[in-house]
Amino acid sequence: MNIDNILVVRNDKLGDFMLSYPALALLRAHLPEATITVLVPEYTRELALACPSVDKVLIDPGPARGWRGTWTLAGRLRRKRFDALIALFSTGRTALAGLLAGIPYRLAPATKLAQFLYTNRLLQRRSQSQKPEFMYNLELAAHFLHTQKIEVSEFPAPPFLHFDEAEVATLREAFCAKYGIEPARRLVFLHTGSGGSANNLSAEQYAELGRALAPAGGDITLVLTAGPGELEAARAVSRLLGDAPHVVFESTEGLKRFARHIQFAELFISGSTGPLHIAGALDVPTAAFYPRRRSATALRWQTLNSPERRLAFWPPEGAGESEMGEIDIGAAAEQIKERLLV
Repeated sequence: MNIDNILVVRNDKLGDFMLSYPALALLRAHLPEATITVLVPEYTRELALACPSVDKVLIDPGPARGWRGTWTLAGRLRRKRFDALIALFSTGRTALAGLLAGIPYRLAPATKLAQFLYTNRLLQRRSQSQKPEFMYNLELAAHFLHTQKIEVSEFPAPPFLHFDEAEVATLREAFCAKYGIEPARRLVFLHTGSGGSANNLSAEQYAELGRALAPAGGDITLVLTAGPGELEAARAVSRLLGDAPHVVFESTEGLKRFARHIQFAELFISGSTGPLHIAGALDVPTAAFYPRRRSATALRWQTLNSPERRLAFWPPEGAGESEMGEIDIGAAAEQIKERLLV
């Protein structure tokens, strides 16, 4: 079968899409002449276009339009004449659209009733959360290549996203000037917002962590980042930080520009959020806080950065699966200083 035009579906949340970068890189490395298109929701468009392995982006109209929307999506896919569809995230709606579009090769995880609408399936048992999400995505891409008689010898390594160093240096200089920060200071990004898919630390916990990492008189300035709807959460932490050097940065110019800012961070700290996974794709050091809930663990939502550049924390054994208040913030701060802020 001739595979020249591939559609990869990852049309859920931002963090989920960022964790598809390695799978897209694997496809690009082994099919350099193929056209790779991704199907994503509107709000991840910028980072889909920024992915070096992606040629084209299709916007999913979403489930709100019901059957009419599914039929419209199928028509769009049909006109693109895709040779193959790889669903890293599968729903009945997108599975049906791929079938109606007549895409000859359609691969998805073997889960839910939607699996029977695909021509090829791979058993993964993602609900058991025994591997990182990006590894499940990689295995699907590798399985696809195997069915095309293309063997994979190794998986790609970070960084999976990178912006021009000179441009980022200029952006950092402008950022420091705008906020009155001495250029020599180290910038630690503290993202206190959450997309709502995982439990988060409280404002008091973030403030405790910030005070431990950036005491007055030190060389670190905390950057409290906020996306749409998150500014008040950042301000709440700011009010508790006391004399810890910090600024509040509201990102209002889109995800790609926010990602450029993240690239110059010394360290990125947050709960399990989309911006955390942007930092991981950039191979920026990360310290992340996760609940114990099986669907949201540190293993399942592990970041993409190099192992020595990431730390993860979660409630102790015996705590409730979502009880973030049981995390020892003081101990976490010491580990972060020893491992990532030396």
